[in-house]
Amino acid sequence: MQKRILTIQDYSVLGRCSLTVALPIISSLQIECVGLPTAVLSNHTAFPTFSFVDLTDHMLESVDKWDGYNNNFDMIYTGYLAKGQVDIVLSIIKKLKRENTIIFIDPAFGESGKLYKGFDKEHVDDMKRLVEVSDYLLPNLTEACYLTDTFYQPEDHELAYSVVDKLLALGAKNVVLTGVKRENNVGCLLVNKKNQYYYGTNDLKKKFHGTGDVFSSALAGSILSTDDITKAIKVAHEFTSLAMQKTIEDNVDGILYGPEFEKAIPFLVDQFK
Repeated sequence: MQKRILTIQDYSVLGRCSLTVALPIISSLQIECVGLPTAVLSNHTAFPTFSFVDLTDHMLESVDKWDGYNNNFDMIYTGYLAKGQVDIVLSIIKKLKRENTIIFIDPAFGESGKLYKGFDKEHVDDMKRLVEVSDYLLPNLTEACYLTDTFYQPEDHELAYSVVDKLLALGAKNVVLTGVKRENNVGCLLVNKKNQYYYGTNDLKKKFHGTGDVFSSALAGSILSTDDITKAIKVAHEFTSLAMQKTIEDNVDGILYGPEFEKAIPFLVDQFK
């Protein structure tokens, strides 16, 4: 039977991120991707201006309409959430989670030591409640530090291990910490109560809006495509790196338009044939 993912995040019409990234990447792996939008934006927030339609009141109403239909999901994957939406997401998880449903949480609230515009400590505290129910938690170092009340020090190589241990203590079953640097590589660190695993590729030293969404979506789909979590991480990371390389080759403004993940989809599909 075809597997299914419910992903809960915003829809930014222009600029590759959030649902415009998750839907095609997950679908390319022959997994049905059901996208529940938290908001609709004219374009993502790295543009100078944008319009915003809040869909908070529509989220739980939508899910309730599925009663009596096929509302079984192999994974519930959350991305960027606005303030005040965590309670609703927890209600949706409670309503839809079955025994084998994987809860996959990308906190998506900050980077480079700072919170994204519009977020505050109250939102971080709300996100801690999603950590408690997560099977997979995908923070970057900034988000991991905020979630564990740890002082952010980007050059502290031991910090990654200490914050991951704190996140496991908060209830996360598997933590995949992204953006972890080792010498000339950048990659991600998987830690659970049994194992540690690091995988990285050459640091391209470029910044692209939506790169985290590309990686998260590829990892979500890869986890449902293989029983080997280390393979899933390796594939998702190499796919993301390839998308970034294609963007650099084409001299595209990756901050505004995001990584050209479409050109890397054949690579992703080939890994699970």
